[in-house]
Amino acid sequence: MATLVRCLFGYNPIKNSPNRQPSYSTMGDVEAGTATCLNSSFDDETDPLLQSDRSVSVASSSTLLDSEAASSSSSITVASSSSVRSHWFSPRLISDAVIGLSDGLTVPFALTAGLSSLGNTKIVVTGGIAELVSGAISMGLGGYLGAKSESDCYKSQLEKERLILQNARHLSEEAVTESLAEYGFAESTVSAILGDLEKSPEEMVNFVMKFGRGMEEPPIGREFISAATIGTAYFLGGFVPLFPYFFVNTVQLGLILSSVIMIVTLFVFGVAKTIFTGNNSKAQAAWGGVQMVITGAVAAGAAYAMVRFIDTA
Repeated sequence: MATLVRCLFGYNPIKNSPNRQPSYSTMGDVEAGTATCLNSSFDDETDPLLQSDRSVSVASSSTLLDSEAASSSSSITVASSSSVRSHWFSPRLISDAVIGLSDGLTVPFALTAGLSSLGNTKIVVTGGIAELVSGAISMGLGGYLGAKSESDCYKSQLEKERLILQNARHLSEEAVTESLAEYGFAESTVSAILGDLEKSPEEMVNFVMKFGRGMEEPPIGREFISAATIGTAYFLGGFVPLFPYFFVNTVQLGLILSSVIMIVTLFVFGVAKTIFTGNNSKAQAAWGGVQMVITGAVAAGAAYAMVRFIDTA
């Protein structure tokens, strides 16, 4: 606005009196003044209005750049978080795999070591395969029944919480209040959250189930995934100690090769299990591997001694 006034009338509104008129005698003077104004640059330091205009413009530009930078940063953060989450495995899936591999690496190893005391490779292979199949099926069924029981328990408790909300609403409200109180929220915050939850009864029930009862809804098909994961992990883990017996002529050599392979396998599995559970300490990871080796050695030694004792007796 200050620029337009100066260009049209050739004077500074701040320096000149508001009642002072421009001293142009002819239209030519006006045109000349206008041309001079358009072709000249002004000193912002002597023109408060221009300085103010520029300050506002710079501030607006700076604010716009800051908001764009914040938006870009937020987008990058969200993308990074999504990328991290998309590569993370389900804790339940890891738990099932660990259960299957732990039993698969120890039980069949102990069995093959025990059968090796009989001195017949065919008995070791036949008995080992039979144990692998039956063990994998048994472990898979165990995983299925466990996950099915968890799902049934959740559904049963969910129905109970819905009935409590319908017939004794104050009990559900108390459960929400107690859950939030554990996190140290202020009373005003608790009241606001409770007010929002009361607008949606189903959300209140879900909140009570998750934070009040500590129960989360199992994923759809969880029982089948659990059964397949545990059963497959058991079979794969159990096949490792049995594998050398297919390529040796004497059971003693098979036992030695199986033992060496299992020491390495159990140690690697123990280290990997420790790391996957979130412990990045090298010492703890190594100790986890040693623990698995000790467990497998004790089980195999006990089985070998027992079968040897029975066969001798």
